[in-house]
Amino acid sequence: MYKDYFGLKELPFSIAPDPHYLYMSDTHREALAHLLYGINSDNGFVLLTGDVGTGKTTVCRCLLEQLPENSNIAFIINPKLSVKELLATICDELGIQYPEGNISNKVFIDNINHYLLEANAKGRRTVLILEEAQNLSPYVLEQIRLLTNLETNQRKLLQIIMIGQPELSEMLSRPELRQLKQRITARYHLGPLTRQEVASYVGYRLSKAGGERTIFPSSTLDRLFRLSKGIPRMINLLCDRALLGTYVQGRDMVDAATMNRAAGEVFGETVKSEKRKTGWALAVLIIIAGLVAGASAYYNFRAKTEEIKPTASLTLNSPQLPAGLPFENSEGFAYSALFRKWGITKQYQEDIPPCQQAASFGLECLKGIDNLNNLIKLNRPAVLKLHDDQGREFYVALTELRQEQATVESGHETRTVDVKEIEKRWRGDYVLLWEVPPGYRGDIFPGSRGVAIDWLDLQLAAIQGRKASVKKKSLYDPNLVGQVKNYQLSEGLMPDGTVGPLTVIHLNNAAGSRAPKLLQKQGES
Repeated sequence: MYKDYFGLKELPFSIAPDPHYLYMSDTHREALAHLLYGINSDNGFVLLTGDVGTGKTTVCRCLLEQLPENSNIAFIINPKLSVKELLATICDELGIQYPEGNISNKVFIDNINHYLLEANAKGRRTVLILEEAQNLSPYVLEQIRLLTNLETNQRKLLQIIMIGQPELSEMLSRPELRQLKQRITARYHLGPLTRQEVASYVGYRLSKAGGERTIFPSSTLDRLFRLSKGIPRMINLLCDRALLGTYVQGRDMVDAATMNRAAGEVFGETVKSEKRKTGWALAVLIIIAGLVAGASAYYNFRAKTEEIKPTASLTLNSPQLPAGLPFENSEGFAYSALFRKWGITKQYQEDIPPCQQAASFGLECLKGIDNLNNLIKLNRPAVLKLHDDQGREFYVALTELRQEQATVESGHETRTVDVKEIEKRWRGDYVLLWEVPPGYRGDIFPGSRGVAIDWLDLQLAAIQGRKASVKKKSLYDPNLVGQVKNYQLSEGLMPDGTVGPLTVIHLNNAAGSRAPKLLQKQGES
């Protein structure tokens, strides 16, 4: 209903676990990396836990897209089953034949074991994924453990991923399940998003749906974070209702009052009780404000009569944003500063799109919505879109980070500010520049050919401390794909073997690129 009104191509806040909309926060990246590590290590059990709505299922769907092509998957969504029902379901998922009407556990297990041996002989791995695994009884869990007893000298023939709520970890701590717990080779608990990640999450999903303007101002995002407690499913429900309410009101942006009404529809009485708490809190604040005002008047009087100077703790230790920075044409000023960091001395041209200008120097733009931690991992200066206290947009070039201090440039102004000041005014929008490899014509997929493959082999050789291939590697073959996947996994990237801008930037960083860096090491200028 509101899609066309806000200029969106899709509904951005569906609660369906669509990997296309997976916002990879630091915790989601780590969760996926742990699952992939568990799969690639060829051991028995992998465990992923998290509260309801934190994104466990979405991470799992993303995992399915990354599994090797030689994988046979049994996916059980609701494992609240008896042992016989579970064994029959595993057979059904894997296409294992068994006698009609069979009720013998032994027949099921024998057939599964036979299937696993045949699959291994054909070079295929078998993975069993159990969602909502906290619903499994201890007896069923023990039976599942016994299925992993079949193994070769190198690997288990059945790998099991258990996904469930936090009580699953508590269940596995029982004495009777200690053998199963000892077989868990990788585990991860998925927590809620931070305030900054909530803003990035909302911006990311809107961007994926085709959104190109600010719909949720900072004050509304603050309210969203408090109401959702950082749980992605709650964020989706609240944002969906809030967009609908804003559409009905004919407004351009979601305000805090509309978000509160959306929460009333989602949570029912929760918001009402919160309002009562807010009323008490407001009364206390009024009393405190009165006391502060009285104290302030008293000290002002003393300052006048006794010439008391304000203490140093009341002064700002670093400049704030955006006072003094230009609003008009701030975007052009910011890109001009970014180009200077890359050694581009040619005057910035306002009538030509910045990314088009960058292309003439062998550079490309990477645009995204993310958090500061992930931007730091890319380690490149970037143009950031910030917002002042009235919600107005302005741009700066973030050119350097040292500990808790950030250097930003706009116009002829260079300023050092607290990193917290950046985070306060930034909703995750950034643009940075990266070097285009020779022969690069877009993402490099397995099976690709060309000069870019030689560059890829050269970068990996430098990182691994080996000699690059003497013969030209014009083919992106399985061996090189495997090396790239391992490297991506080590860097917290999506280990899909596709070499896109993020992988190129990480490779350049690791191989010693001369590109300007965001982080300055001790002694660097």
